[in-house]
Amino acid sequence: METNYHNPVLLKESVDGLDIKKDGIYVDVTFGGGGHSKEILSRLGPEGRLIAFDQDEEALENKLEDDRFTLINENFRYIKRFLKFYGILKVDGILADFGVSSHQFDIAERGFSTRFDAELDMRMSKRTELTAYEVVNTYSHEALRKLLFRYGELRNAGSIAQRIVQERGKSPISTTARLKEVLDPLLPKARSHKILAQIYQAIRIEVNQELVVIEEFLLQTPELVKQGGRLSIISYHSLEDRLVKRFIRAGQFEGEPEKDFYGNVEVPFKKIGGLITPSAEEIAKNNRARSARLRIAIRI
Repeated sequence: METNYHNPVLLKESVDGLDIKKDGIYVDVTFGGGGHSKEILSRLGPEGRLIAFDQDEEALENKLEDDRFTLINENFRYIKRFLKFYGILKVDGILADFGVSSHQFDIAERGFSTRFDAELDMRMSKRTELTAYEVVNTYSHEALRKLLFRYGELRNAGSIAQRIVQERGKSPISTTARLKEVLDPLLPKARSHKILAQIYQAIRIEVNQELVVIEEFLLQTPELVKQGGRLSIISYHSLEDRLVKRFIRAGQFEGEPEKDFYGNVEVPFKKIGGLITPSAEEIAKNNRARSARLRIAIRI
């Protein structure tokens, strides 16, 4: 089930979490290389249906030839709108595998990886306007500091932002190699790769509005998932996982869950089991799986 485009992480565990019904309607909101979608289709009967989303135009090359399958080249923040367009108001389960695909990391010109020199881009869809170049070269010191602190969880976000603003004043920072060169004096040698990855993560999240998209998506799921239906969601860092955990627990992202007249907590989903992480064997085969966290919930 592995693909050159992207090796599906926690494949069996995440699809098991959907508790597939043969004639059910399911959604894979992060199609990528199609690994999770293929597994879902293998468990569906002739009357079953699978809708998949992927905003990356290059993912269309992996489209599956199956009459039960529909691939929508759009951001999954628009899930409700496009399901309605296809005449679907309720589904039996939704699977999400957040983060950047192996393909996006491995294609140098996309600018996602610290390993290659490329133009500062980092867009998951080439149709969106904001690029990493704009973030690095036009955001104010304060805006850069905030996003590096919030999305990169960097304690020295202020000094990193100051360094970027200072150096771009001499000449634009237009490539990943130039950005690494600019940041090098601030990177402790023992942890330079990790810190650089956190900086890239922060810029990438800003470019793609990743956390906003996840919040918008999750807030639509109570209306879309049938009673007894499932959510199966894979996250890759604490910022994503925190949103998923809070949503399942409280039906919202801040504060306490709503209560009815009698003081009973009202939440749309109930968690099933605990946090699921990849086995040592899976991590050995696919190192990018090491930070994956799977949470499963059922619609009450």
